[in-house]
Amino acid sequence: MSRLLYENSVSYKGYLIIPFVFGTADNHEIYSYKLLAEIGHKSQFHKADNPAKVYGSSINNIVDIAKEHIEQHSDFVSQGDSFKSRYVYRHNLIIVFQEGGKYFYDHYPPELLNNIAAPKLFTSEYECLNWIQQGLLGRHIKQKAK
Repeated sequence: MSRLLYENSVSYKGYLIIPFVFGTADNHEIYSYKLLAEIGHKSQFHKADNPAKVYGSSINNIVDIAKEHIEQHSDFVSQGDSFKSRYVYRHNLIIVFQEGGKYFYDHYPPELLNNIAAPKLFTSEYECLNWIQQGLLGRHIKQKAK
């Protein structure tokens, strides 16, 4: 699997559809997708890898396939867009949440849907994003120095 194409992710009915290039055939890319659910592990499709078991010929095509599958098989009703404050930085997905006046985040690296966020609270979305950016820049510099 190539990296997850977070920059092409689509929030839909409580899920985040994340396309990626599954492979190639005759020099054409074949797309698949993964899902994140706003209710996390309470959903059977949280972190699911292409639950529709159908592949697409383009990013738009695979997103439409995922939407159709969600329409037919979703196991919850979304109350809003939990993924509206999402950012991509150096191919990492950052999702910022607010609860009770505090901010926190989920952080997914380019190739995996494993949340590697630090358990830290912030007073603003800006403070949260700035802290994440500094961490990613620091990690990037350390890797270059080796």
